[in-house]
Amino acid sequence: MEFAHTQSIAVNDVPALPARDLRREILSRVAAGWRVLALCALPGQDGPTLAAVCGRDRDGRLSFHRSVPVARYESLTPECPQCHWFERELHEKSGIVPEGHPWLKPVRFAARCCGIRPEPGVTDYFRIHGEEIHEVAVGPVHAGIIEPGHFRFQCFGENVFHLEISLGYQHRGIEAMLAGAPDARTPHLMETAAGDTSIGHALAHAAVMEALTGQAAPPRGRAIGRVALELERLANHTGDIGALAGDVGYLPTMSYCGRIRGDFLNMTAILCGNRFGRGLVRPGGTRHDLDTGMLRVLAGRLEAARRAAFGAAQLLFSASTVLARFEGTGRLCADAARDLGLVGPPARACGLARDARRSFPLLGADAKDIPLSLHDFGDVYARALVRRLEMEASLDFVDAALAALPAGPAFAPLPAGLPPGRLAVGIVEGWRGEIRHLAVTGPDGRFLAYKLYDPSFMNWFGLAVALRGQQVSDFPLCNKSFNLSYCGHDL
Repeated sequence: MEFAHTQSIAVNDVPALPARDLRREILSRVAAGWRVLALCALPGQDGPTLAAVCGRDRDGRLSFHRSVPVARYESLTPECPQCHWFERELHEKSGIVPEGHPWLKPVRFAARCCGIRPEPGVTDYFRIHGEEIHEVAVGPVHAGIIEPGHFRFQCFGENVFHLEISLGYQHRGIEAMLAGAPDARTPHLMETAAGDTSIGHALAHAAVMEALTGQAAPPRGRAIGRVALELERLANHTGDIGALAGDVGYLPTMSYCGRIRGDFLNMTAILCGNRFGRGLVRPGGTRHDLDTGMLRVLAGRLEAARRAAFGAAQLLFSASTVLARFEGTGRLCADAARDLGLVGPPARACGLARDARRSFPLLGADAKDIPLSLHDFGDVYARALVRRLEMEASLDFVDAALAALPAGPAFAPLPAGLPPGRLAVGIVEGWRGEIRHLAVTGPDGRFLAYKLYDPSFMNWFGLAVALRGQQVSDFPLCNKSFNLSYCGHDL
């Protein structure tokens, strides 16, 4: 069944297909230019069923498909590689077997119904054999405050043949805690799914709730939420550019960006009293409003931060030693990015026009009020440049939005209770890329299932592919150019 991304649908209106017919439907849509946005299992009286959501970028249409209860089916991955991570998680969480999957191992260290992977780190790894092949293992414990994750390199000398990324050490069971919600904990779980993307996940949840209830946030509340989303993007893109500078030993930009990132975070604190946007966005708008004095302060700080950020970026991109390290490193072609289903800056750095702000805009948002930032080199340079271009676009948007903030309330409570047996999808372009939330309500109007996809879920394998043929010493730079979340993956 096709529907608009801002609408909800009745699950029972969608016919339950045999697994082979569901597979055929998904493959036909992908061949027609759709993307697989979600592939998971839904609970059923007679056992788990497959559920898939596909999306079409050109018009914001979604399609939902479900199967009869199944225990196994023919894997989609050999013909549709973008499904490979979905199917591994699906098997881990539900026990449904995608037969023919090329590397069917869990993606997290979480116990499941089949008892596989009961202890962190106990798993098999891909290996290459040969006299001069050696293995480099990094993590899961890292220096400083970096979250845990394990990276295993198969190398010939310094050349990387293959990188396997093993995550799951941060698994907190957020999705399991959302069953039976919404309740008082729900907004806080959304904001901590990936702590540096509090606004992005809160907005995606708000979009789900508004689709289920059929009531949009007031224009003023939506505008403030979008301003907060772009400030979150600015803070993190600034931090990433500074970190990339640090990875190649270019200290001026690294030092400047550390301070400038704080400036953008402090602007978020003006909006809601804390630097990460906690408690600001709620279904139905924003819990904090802006007065004339706050708008004046924000306008002044934005202009100062704009000058500082542009100056720091200009230093970086005009340094020949930096460009020598950025250009050609960790390159991904557009075909590989498309096959793997990459999103966010890594996808746009390969020339893929994927931006949920344009394809799946929030209710009340103009699909073209933020220009698309693209490059086609697919390397570290392109991923850094896309961030710089997006900073410029975000600053222009925030300036314009604050100057023309709609009148009226910032918050309007949604109707109490949710309709039973409905499905809704919330899609938001966070600073890492496309955030997807999928909710299905049960007969009691509570969440029967709630699925979250941080963009890191789609992009971690892209980092592994980008390392092929690179030097081991290129890993920190490539890793930072993706800057993916461990906890956002390990939901």
